[in-house]
Amino acid sequence: MQDPKQKLERYEKAKAHRQNFVDLFEECYEYALPQRESFYYETAGQRRDDKIFDETAVVGVQEFASRLQSGLVPNFARWADLIAGSEIPKEERDFVDNDLDEITEYVFEILQNSNFSQEVHEAFMDLAVGTGVLCVDEGDAINPVTFSAIPLPHVVLDTGPDDKIDHVFRERKGIRNSEIIILYPDAKLDPKVQQRAQRDPEGKCTLLEILCKDYSKRNEEAYLLYVIDMSTKTYIKEQQFKGVGSNPYVCFRWSKCAGEVYGRGPLINALSAIKTTNLTIQLILENAQMAISGIYQMDDDGIINPDTINLVPGTIIPKSPQSGGLQPIQSAGRFDVADIVLSDMRLNIKRALYNDMLGNPDRTPASATEVAERMADLSRRIGSAFGRLQAELVQPVLQRVIYILKKQGRIEMPTVNGREVKIRSSSPLAQAQSNQDITSVSRFLELVNAYFGPDTTNLLINSEETAIHLAKKFGVPDGLIRDADERREIVAMMQQMQQMQQQQQLAGPPIAAE
Repeated sequence: MQDPKQKLERYEKAKAHRQNFVDLFEECYEYALPQRESFYYETAGQRRDDKIFDETAVVGVQEFASRLQSGLVPNFARWADLIAGSEIPKEERDFVDNDLDEITEYVFEILQNSNFSQEVHEAFMDLAVGTGVLCVDEGDAINPVTFSAIPLPHVVLDTGPDDKIDHVFRERKGIRNSEIIILYPDAKLDPKVQQRAQRDPEGKCTLLEILCKDYSKRNEEAYLLYVIDMSTKTYIKEQQFKGVGSNPYVCFRWSKCAGEVYGRGPLINALSAIKTTNLTIQLILENAQMAISGIYQMDDDGIINPDTINLVPGTIIPKSPQSGGLQPIQSAGRFDVADIVLSDMRLNIKRALYNDMLGNPDRTPASATEVAERMADLSRRIGSAFGRLQAELVQPVLQRVIYILKKQGRIEMPTVNGREVKIRSSSPLAQAQSNQDITSVSRFLELVNAYFGPDTTNLLINSEETAIHLAKKFGVPDGLIRDADERREIVAMMQQMQQMQQQQQLAGPPIAAE
């Protein structure tokens, strides 16, 4: 077991590295996510919208999170499938796929009844800045799996030799002394901590969770969990996790620059336009105030006292006969120019947050074809981010849920010769990308049929395998497709019926009785 000082030193170094990004993240929060907790101070119930004069970015982040959720992990829909891997023999895949289809239905039933949709939406709003963190824990008998979105100020990340996140430091502040045993039932408390809990059970303490990858296990996925009481600098819990999906923390990034730990989201790209829009609105409001109240000039004739002038209806202002009195000054600001700047900046913000394809809400509802085209356009624009989210969010979440359900004895994964299955994304974004393959196959079939005729097409194309291929691309559940044995039986029955019909035709019509 490592000394707590070594882990705390690693934590302080990782926290110092995060400090390089804090100012950038904090600026994004101030202009687009004012309800988020600050890196510098506690903001529970505190307003942080002093710098917001335009709500385009605030609404845009909400739309970005909702749009990404509907495209990647939509509610009440299967956005991934468990299928047999390529290493499993082809003749056994149909049986394995049928079993996996039932497991997939159960897994998504658990997900839909959990708080996954609420928490992943919160994490997606953090993803707009660059990095989202989900904690997937065991639940209770009613909800086997629970999710919680961890705010980025509470998490410090670090990478390992493979440039992947291998350390997650979670600061848990404001934990009651009496709640430590509830959070960690098997915790080994220091005598000082026990005395503190007995003396002041409602007192608050700070805990540090450290989850790190165990590199000593070369041939399996393993992690170590340490919980440190920050007041005593002692371990209160140590635990080892083994197996795929044993990591409770799912850390996913939008995009990443080489050598950096934290991601960079679309909100960072839109930050300049957001600040320009807010400044423009602020100047418009100041100009509007001057246009409403007015600015005046006067001759210093010794009679008019500007300190005593109250510009309200019915006011009488004395002046000398030769004086011009109060003369209004025309405002120098031009609202039409400001409107042009605002229109361009707001469009740039929507483009950066991928919300420019939402369409006009005053129009008639979009057709299914138009929605599919927009989703295909979105999948093309976020192609690189989609691949990263597939590897860092979709697969880890499902692996973690399957790990918990297997641990609780709720499911049993089928294996062939010890080989596991793989996860295939079937979300709307994934289907939009699969449509390219569908289009290619369809065009090929049309060209072959047009140039060479249906006989050559039937000779060249395996219709059964082609139909199965298209069904998988369309995301058709495996349970709706007959397995290989059933298809063979049907083919044999059809051939037998054809032979009987041919025999009847050769025998001729029955001879009528005299």
